[in-house]
Amino acid sequence: MSEDEKTYADLLSNALILELECSECEIPLLAFNGISHLESGKQSSKIGKYECASAYAKSEKLQPDLLRRSACEGMMVINAKIGEIVSHQRAFFEKGESLNLSFRMDALQKLQMGLIENESEILDALLEDLCKTHIEGYMTEIGIVREDLRFAIRHLPGWVKPKPKRTPIAQFISKSYEVCSPYGLALVMSPWNYPIQLSLVPLIGSISAGNCTILKPSALAPKSSEALSKLIRKCFRPEYIAVVEGGREENQDLLAEKFDYIFFTGSASVGRHVMECASKTLTPVSLELGGKSPCIVDRTANLQVAAKRIAFGKLLNAGQTCVAPDYLLIERKVKDKFLPELFAAFDLSFPGKDYANLPKIVSNKHFQRLKGLMKSGRAVYGGEIDEASGRIMPTVIDDVETDDPIMKEEIFGPLLPVVTYDSEDEAVKFVSSRPHPLALYIFSEDRAAQRRFINTLSFGGGCINDTIIHLATTHMGFGGVGESGMGSYHGKRSFDSFSHTKSIVDKSTLIDLPMRYHPYNERKDKLIRLFIK
Repeated sequence: MSEDEKTYADLLSNALILELECSECEIPLLAFNGISHLESGKQSSKIGKYECASAYAKSEKLQPDLLRRSACEGMMVINAKIGEIVSHQRAFFEKGESLNLSFRMDALQKLQMGLIENESEILDALLEDLCKTHIEGYMTEIGIVREDLRFAIRHLPGWVKPKPKRTPIAQFISKSYEVCSPYGLALVMSPWNYPIQLSLVPLIGSISAGNCTILKPSALAPKSSEALSKLIRKCFRPEYIAVVEGGREENQDLLAEKFDYIFFTGSASVGRHVMECASKTLTPVSLELGGKSPCIVDRTANLQVAAKRIAFGKLLNAGQTCVAPDYLLIERKVKDKFLPELFAAFDLSFPGKDYANLPKIVSNKHFQRLKGLMKSGRAVYGGEIDEASGRIMPTVIDDVETDDPIMKEEIFGPLLPVVTYDSEDEAVKFVSSRPHPLALYIFSEDRAAQRRFINTLSFGGGCINDTIIHLATTHMGFGGVGESGMGSYHGKRSFDSFSHTKSIVDKSTLIDLPMRYHPYNERKDKLIRLFIK
């Protein structure tokens, strides 16, 4: 490190938040540790007579470009100081404040109130980033987070209590119990498709467990990332919970740090990289990935209801959902009856083909990828695209081959390929011969068929006669298996994921059975065999 860099690093050693751009140099003023927010028109006393960091740097002949800024406007995290944030959080954790139940409850309640107060701003950000309507934004993001918060606040006092366990007679007199403790410093890396829900639901688990946390939202949803950062800064001190914004460079900087737990949601390819980085320090991870989630429809299904519920699952966030129905696996006997019902369900969702309420594809890169996938098979419904708005209309694709590109990767868009089968055996073989999906949906009134698909196939979770809704509950965990991920969360499972469970035996000193001690003899052998068998 050069002398300039060292001096500037010393200057910024406690600087965590950027705010109020200087009109001259466009480098924001600094809010130092201890000044959580700068009031409009005021500046930090630590900057003194200088108008901004750039002016100070010029005066001291330093290089202002040593300050790396994230791309989003307004308040920003100084990503160059990731190491400082990590060390500050570790020091805060070691004080033990976050271990107290009252501290955790207070943090959850602050987040609950902050979410309510910032709801409009968050919904507007989701609309701008993804064209999610306020209804869809609340239903799939804020509402789910609020439900999880309410559940955690209600049940956390019970979760943290030691859990008594039975004690073997050989350990007489003693009592056994399990107690949960936080890992320490957690990193939560969230994707762009549900930027609020997939950041805050894991955070609820981390707070409940007593950890300090760094959130890293996706750069592909910048307004949502900005709204999330503002919410977290409003509720928490950065040495307890902080948001780091930015792209790949910031991801790499974070993964180079030592965390005690990493929770990642995203693609399998990035998930492998996260796990590889975590393995260097043997850091435990939860990976919430994705995959090609099949939607099976057999001859006994209620076709009209199935069509509406499959359309709902595929249209949610324009198919940019990790548990969206990826392909339709339908019994050949009912295919010709079912497809018109599905087309009608799509038509009813957008009367007059007005797609103003359909979310957009997040980026041109993803848009072009989906356009390429549409070349597979034959479009029997939809197929329209609007590059100007970034929308692809719901499209059903028939006559696909198993080696077509659309059947080789997770679609993550409003395209639904159709595959037929003639027997249950064929359907089971088709699904089981592919990587384990994150979700599986079965539309059937045949209980035996339902049981066979559920018990025979390996997948993260799913529904019988519906789609998506299995993850919208605080009473069950949600997670993948194999290439669709590892670990689970939601409700108490979130608390469990961010906690280490210690097994404790509290042994009395009133009686001390001598049979376990040296020297061993025949009598001790008989006693040991009497107690342990």
